[in-house]
Amino acid sequence: MTDPQSTHRVLLVEDDIRLANLIVDYLKSHGMHVEVERRGDTVLTRLINYKPDIILLDIMLPGMDGLTLCEKLPDYFAGPILLMSALGSNEDQIKGLELGADDYVVKPVDPALLIARINNLLRRTAKPPKVESHCLSFGKLSIDPHTQAIRLGDLEVDLTSHEFELLWLLASQAGQVLSRQYIYQYLLNIDFDGKDRKIDVRVSRLRKKLGDNIETPFRIKTVWGQGYLFAPEAWTT
Repeated sequence: MTDPQSTHRVLLVEDDIRLANLIVDYLKSHGMHVEVERRGDTVLTRLINYKPDIILLDIMLPGMDGLTLCEKLPDYFAGPILLMSALGSNEDQIKGLELGADDYVVKPVDPALLIARINNLLRRTAKPPKVESHCLSFGKLSIDPHTQAIRLGDLEVDLTSHEFELLWLLASQAGQVLSRQYIYQYLLNIDFDGKDRKIDVRVSRLRKKLGDNIETPFRIKTVWGQGYLFAPEAWTT
């Protein structure tokens, strides 16, 4: 029998009992420890006693839908969130990623693909933070890699761990254009395929949280055809 302490812990939030049982059986056959929650409004309470490494989250749930829950989870859970839904349009997927999900799969999902997506997310989050020992400061912005504390003037900015990693990467190479390929390789350990929008979505969330202009960003700039640039001179106001 597999030792549960040595396996990855999965919380599956799915109200379709048949589908949940199929996913549980498949994940367990791959050495994972799985618990199931069938309502969205009981997930946060469940996290008090069960500490998963990853959450698989359906969107259409009783009590609280998955998108609303996805917005609330970062205050209670630091690990990756994988959304699962029959809603497969680009707009639906973009909305899920913008609300904080780390990946999105469309139902019906192939079990082998689901395992691959889970393992990919777990590998990425298992890596130690790629940060140096010193703090960074740009005008009113300060970044502390030890506590992952971000201050902008008198305000403390709340970032997810993924958002912090991206900000640190950009800020530690301030004034340089970082290509999407470089960012994908550094943060996700994958090649940029020209279509994946995960990093674009994280940049968008960073801009909102750091008071950048969404229409014409001047703090985290898009250099068209090249990548992103953290502007060190833009944090004095």
